[in-house]
Amino acid sequence: QVQLVESGGGLVQAGGSLRLSCAASGRTFSSYAMGWFRQAAGKEREFVAEIRFNWSGATIHYADSAKGRFTISRDNAKNTVYLQMNSLKTEDTAVYYCVLRPGGTWDYWGQGTQVTVSS
Repeated sequence: QVQLVESGGGLVQAGGSLRLSCAASGRTFSSYAMGWFRQAAGKEREFVAEIRFNWSGATIHYADSAKGRFTISRDNAKNTVYLQMNSLKTEDTAVYYCVLRPGGTWDYWGQGTQVTVSS
């Protein structure tokens, strides 16, 4: 079984930065994809970013809304994934979920951490 625990959420003013962390425990492998989703109040859950390592190196994908502002990184030795969020906007306000994908689907989810961006 896999457990994901997020931290680092909070309240920040627009234009500010936050760094989310997600520690994974249990059956985890560096080849599994890890990432972040978010869900704003009254909206559908949406993909933010993912990172995966294989023989050729790291593969990273971002949602268009995150490109240029968010950076995902991963420390495999610590089984931890990070999301550095800069130039935050009020529309980034959401609950952010850490996710892990052993295969084709995001099977494991954290409990979520609230990010609130004030104007």
